Amino acid sequence: MASLVPLSGTLGHRRATHLLRRASFRFTKAQVDQLAGMSASQAVSSLLVTPPLQMDQPVYDQPDTDPIENTTWLLPTGLPLPDSQGVLRRYVSGWWLHEALHDPGITHKMALFYHQFMITSILAYGNQHYFDYLRLLRWGALGNFKKLATKLVTDNTMLLYLNNHDNLKANPNENFAREFFELFTIGKGPQIGPDDYTNYTEDDIALAARVFTGFRARGLRDEYDPETGIPRGRVVLSQHDTNDKVFSDKFQNTKIVGAKTANDMWIELNAFVNMVFAQEATAKNLCRRLYRWFVSKNITQEIEDDIITPLATTLRIGNYEVKPVIKQLLQSKHFFDEDDSDNTDEILGGMIKSPLDMALQTITLFDIPLNHPTGNPRGLFYLQMSFGIGDRMLLTSGFPLFDPNDVAGYPAYYQEPIYSRQWFNSSTIIPRYKFPTKLLSGKVSHGSNPNASIYMRLDIVNWVKSSGFFSDPSDPYALVQELLAYTLPEEVNNDRFNYFYQDVFLDNLPPADWTYEWQNYLDTGNATEVKIPLEKLIQAIMYSPEFQTF
Repeated sequence: MASLVPLSGTLGHRRATHLLRRASFRFTKAQVDQLAGMSASQAVSSLLVTPPLQMDQPVYDQPDTDPIENTTWLLPTGLPLPDSQGVLRRYVSGWWLHEALHDPGITHKMALFYHQFMITSILAYGNQHYFDYLRLLRWGALGNFKKLATKLVTDNTMLLYLNNHDNLKANPNENFAREFFELFTIGKGPQIGPDDYTNYTEDDIALAARVFTGFRARGLRDEYDPETGIPRGRVVLSQHDTNDKVFSDKFQNTKIVGAKTANDMWIELNAFVNMVFAQEATAKNLCRRLYRWFVSKNITQEIEDDIITPLATTLRIGNYEVKPVIKQLLQSKHFFDEDDSDNTDEILGGMIKSPLDMALQTITLFDIPLNHPTGNPRGLFYLQMSFGIGDRMLLTSGFPLFDPNDVAGYPAYYQEPIYSRQWFNSSTIIPRYKFPTKLLSGKVSHGSNPNASIYMRLDIVNWVKSSGFFSDPSDPYALVQELLAYTLPEEVNNDRFNYFYQDVFLDNLPPADWTYEWQNYLDTGNATEVKIPLEKLIQAIMYSPEFQTF
């Protein structure tokens, strides 16, 4: 049976790589080696720590200004905008990517977890408000899910994106209420009759919309949430439905008392949220999402009974604090596929990497050089992060980060039954398989430009020489073995190893040839004869089916 019993003993290399790949966008040899010597409980606890930000906000610079001018416009609020919204959106998304690259734990992975089902688009409102939305997700990433869901009701971007800004007592708009039930919290469940679903009814949606009337976006960012300090929307009592709302038997016919003052609108909102979160279905829905995010898309009846139900109990007992649930799941025997007779058949290597996981984990593994956030902010946030990663790695591979096609989010995260296999389709498979060429050349065909820059490059020879990754770069067997150990999810068999070692890297020449050429490179500085086999090896690894999974 599936088991949430904590894994005992030290993790070792194999399980440490599995945990870090699933839990963090930052994947380094040093951290794998550190986690390998820990117990599962210690390792997971170390990942459940939110580190300080590299930069509390991006800074902007005029491209032709000398010296570079570092301009802030996001914190404190109310600063004048230095340029157009389109440019500044790129700085905001680039800032988030840069922070994700430097986060050694789970915080940014959890922030994206919430984003992918509590969606807003970076194009929905101003860049300042999207910055606030991203900060709110980070604030709630390892905190209380009920609080986060409540605060997103009055997030300025969310109010605009899901039309609650236009939800007025004389003309209720049900869009946000519908998504709050279906996507954010309890889930619809199978339809059991006309306008009747397992977990709520259409009448419940109409009533929820009335609860949400009068919550309006605030363009000036001059109203703040007292707990987070992040700007939020405002309440307008004159546009709020002040009548009582009595929900269906799905919610035990709970009556929510209508607010009669502006302050009471917050009380009414909290009463409604408490009603929704009192339902077991809300806890189970979140736990299923967490399971599919971190473990597997397959939820059998065994998984439902032995994993989801006890996780949901932990969640409800803890009043929706997520950290204990994540720890219970990620330190379990089940997460490491150690709760049955075959620990290689289900979970490790069982999910396809998103383009974001593949890009960020590869960039950090190879320690690809990046511009300095204040020394060259345009080069970092605008070019390397937003254009290089955002457009020329993610967008072309089917992941328009922070700009999903619709409110349901990114299909690979929700679309049954294939989920992550959605990352492979006729329009994305070629850009995905060009990923190693992009990194090694620093170029990509983009639009009419066959040599568009990605603004970063993997200098593979210098990395092998200087990174300290390898015990002895002149030993070809050790070099290939050590590289495969950190790039593939499982140890390969002899035939597969010999493919990478003999056929690709050595080109079926004697191992001594590599040793000679490496020493010649060290003596002369001429990298021609070592660059070719190293680039062939990297490309073969990244082209491999194993590399596509984690």
